[in-house]
Amino acid sequence: MSILCVGSVALDSVETPFGKAERVPGGSAVFFTAAASLLNPVRIVGVIGDDYPTDALDFLTERGVDLTGIERSPGESFFWAGRYEYDLNVRETLETRLGVFAEFRPRIPESFRSSRIVFLGNIDPVLQHDVLDQVESPELVACDTMNYWIEGRRKELLSLLERVDVLIVNDSELRELANEPNLLRAARWVQERGPGLVVAKKGEHGAILFGREWRFFAPGYPLEELRDPTGAGDAFAGGFLGSLAGAGAAGPEELRRAVVYGSAMGSYAVEDFSVDRFRRLTSDEVERRVVEFREMTAFDVRIGTGEHA
Repeated sequence: MSILCVGSVALDSVETPFGKAERVPGGSAVFFTAAASLLNPVRIVGVIGDDYPTDALDFLTERGVDLTGIERSPGESFFWAGRYEYDLNVRETLETRLGVFAEFRPRIPESFRSSRIVFLGNIDPVLQHDVLDQVESPELVACDTMNYWIEGRRKELLSLLERVDVLIVNDSELRELANEPNLLRAARWVQERGPGLVVAKKGEHGAILFGREWRFFAPGYPLEELRDPTGAGDAFAGGFLGSLAGAGAAGPEELRRAVVYGSAMGSYAVEDFSVDRFRRLTSDEVERRVVEFREMTAFDVRIGTGEHA
């Protein structure tokens, strides 16, 4: 089943202690789709300006991604520039120019409206509502958000939660949304307002999935080379939903596996700038890393003996 992804399609200029990249493809929809398309078909809805190098997304078309929902409008594409410290969790935004994204109003093509899985990238909750008004009874809706919307569109965001099955945010955003420092209590607060599933992304430290009656944690993958963390969270979401779509189910077993696929995709995202790692990434490489996750975390317990093997 195809995944509908609605989000930003941007150009980024990024500087880290390990190099820099100028005006390269970025945005939530691009990173999400670069990861998810290795596991399942994806349809994108977004907007670009007349300065956007569309051939930069040819690798997605070659994987079968449907880009017909990307509109080209006169003007400048959404642009973001940032700099990271040696601690890649510390980021400074140098410049943001919304360009044509400032007037973005998602128009879902008729052929996309029957999508069974919907990912609402980090955009205005008002627009996320608008997307859900246009799709036809999706089976699973997941969304991302950020502190800007938590502070500026809180009423609309809380209303959106009533229509969402999975909230995927980083741990600080979850705490801010719930006004609760404890992640478990913060997740329960969100669940009381709609989503049965809450994912708290913790960067290099992994991710926690909160179900209503259970929890699952996947660690971050230990990497020798890290170049650019931009988009890792969206790549996580792509791996998570791509895995669920491929499984055709969303029970606890499938959800646990989806978190591991998400962590694997997030780890690949940081290995190069922009989506360059995904351009050459293969499904076999993804599967091998997922197996490594299992080997890193699996162990046996001899119940009742006090012995561990």
